[in-house]
Amino acid sequence: MPTQSWDVGESATSLPSDAPVKDKISDFGRSAREKINENRDTAAGGLATAANVLHRNAENLPGGPKVANLAHSAADKLNSTAEYVREHDVDSMMADVERLVRRNPGATLAVAAALGFLVGRAFSGERNRSEFLGE
Repeated sequence: MPTQSWDVGESATSLPSDAPVKDKISDFGRSAREKINENRDTAAGGLATAANVLHRNAENLPGGPKVANLAHSAADKLNSTAEYVREHDVDSMMADVERLVRRNPGATLAVAAALGFLVGRAFSGERNRSEFLGE
């Protein structure tokens, strides 16, 4: 009985161009990219608004001047992020992320793990809240 060999290196890119799965994945990626690009101004506006509110209220936060300075610094970072989002499309943002990951793989992995933990906690907390409230 002949055995079939399978090249482990094969990927979705080696599928025929008319493969429905590859087309659906490609369409999904294109659609997601378009949606993100369409909403960049809205997201940037939200970041800028949050920065303005933080700047306005920084002096009223408990903790004195040290906390106020931290709040102003965070607001400045939000403004910088808003400008970045306005000025860069999804493809250039992804290229920047790739460069960042290549330069700092360990730090990137730590941040990804921390975000994964926080997202997991957020969803499990919602589930626990729902169970507690009988929803």
